[in-house]
Amino acid sequence: MALTHAMAVSLGEFGIRVNAISPGWIETRDWLFSEDAEEPFHTEKDKLQHPVGRVGKPEDIVAACLFIAEEKAGFITGQNLVIDGGMTIKMIYD
Repeated sequence: MALTHAMAVSLGEFGIRVNAISPGWIETRDWLFSEDAEEPFHTEKDKLQHPVGRVGKPEDIVAACLFIAEEKAGFITGQNLVIDGGMTIKMIYD
């Protein structure tokens, strides 16, 4: 976070924005790309740990990256975007 902050301050005058993304529990196994793979199993307990009711997917991170890269987000710099389905705010883990 210190590096993100320092770079955002140093590079802002050049029109460069610097942000960080802190992902939570993201299902990253290559189960989608294997012919014999089965979809990962997550218990209800696993899902309910997240206020959104599910484990994250790589697409969730991609969407956030695309958002902060857009010109519409041009006033966002030096920030840490936590993408964890709300686990951090819940602060109770099984």
